[in-house]
Amino acid sequence: MIKRIDHIGVAVRDLDKTIELYKDVFGFELLEIEDVPSQKVRVAKFDVNGVHIEFLEPTSEDSPIYKYIEKKGEGMHHIAYFTDDIEGELEKFKEKGIKLINEEPVKGSSGTYIAFVHPKSSIILTELVSKGE
Repeated sequence: MIKRIDHIGVAVRDLDKTIELYKDVFGFELLEIEDVPSQKVRVAKFDVNGVHIEFLEPTSEDSPIYKYIEKKGEGMHHIAYFTDDIEGELEKFKEKGIKLINEEPVKGSSGTYIAFVHPKSSIILTELVSKGE
């Protein structure tokens, strides 16, 4: 079952400038900066009074985030929902004919497992997140 919104993902070209803006100007709490090789991104995670925002900078030209920025520019990329049963959610979505980008969970940041739902089935790119083992 989907429990809550986990985070909002925002695609950016320059993570260091973004960190400076959101930490030093907006005063948001920087939780961590992490490289996520499986997604070809560098991520800065902020907490805004219990809501998490992840800024994603591509680390290569074949990163999905790089392609997104080239096509649409910087901005909101996805919304992520936390579930305690990511495999069950994916099965339910498959049974209902929902188009998935990931049919099986893959490693995400902070030891999580993630899977993306195609925006053609969910209006906006949607990520499912579960805790790792």
